[in-house]
Amino acid sequence: MSGAVPSGKTIWLIGCGNMAGAMVSRWLDTGLDRARITVVRPSGTPVAEGVRVVTEVPDAPPPAILLLGFKPHQLDAIAPNVTGASAGASIVSILAGTDLETLRRRFPDAGGIVRALPNLPVALGKGVVAMCGDRSSRVDALMAPLGLIEWVADESLMDAATALAGSGPAFLYRFIDALARAGTAVGLPADQSQRLALATVEGSGLLAASSSLSPAELADCVASKGGSTRKGLDVLDADDALVRLLTETLAAAKTRNAEMAAISRAG
Repeated sequence: MSGAVPSGKTIWLIGCGNMAGAMVSRWLDTGLDRARITVVRPSGTPVAEGVRVVTEVPDAPPPAILLLGFKPHQLDAIAPNVTGASAGASIVSILAGTDLETLRRRFPDAGGIVRALPNLPVALGKGVVAMCGDRSSRVDALMAPLGLIEWVADESLMDAATALAGSGPAFLYRFIDALARAGTAVGLPADQSQRLALATVEGSGLLAASSSLSPAELADCVASKGGSTRKGLDVLDADDALVRLLTETLAAAKTRNAEMAAISRAG
């Protein structure tokens, strides 16, 4: 982490909800000096031992990186108070549905603006962060410990990337829960079924990530002709049932992302 921010410079977080908190946790675990982090949150609630928390934007030189981690609807109320702190800083926004044009209008003196849409596994260094905007080595280095970093060339695709990777953990948790409940329905004790479902998803995900085969090919490797796995896959594959369900799921999330962006621009 020593190369993420120039020596003597700092990172300020304006707001620190669950997602920003997960990012901070990972940065600290990978060695970022906590003395270089300042969190601005009206509640003054502590974030982590040794991390400075203040209730108002400090009257101090702007930080190297300014991360926006509050609720998107608060942008208009908060931006005027952050104008001075944004001058020359690299702004990283994790505000869902808030596009680069909107951010640039609010922070015209920023040294660069990046939209970053992470998911919660960033706390373990296993997250996904879709990004677009003014790429810099400083931002790249800061984000690297969080997991897979994907720069999206066309900002219009950020809604789709958010639906897949940002909302994806929630959809996967639903799948794990459904798999466990299905196990119970066919006779397993509920607690045992949940353990089996969790371990199965964890191990399968790790294998898929390290395999040279695609997930579709791996599924076929597990399913021998005429076997029980193939019979189960026949249900999921019939009329592309699973693909259609997930496509509808992502489309609904993508549409809502676009709606929130429109609201943000109108503000």
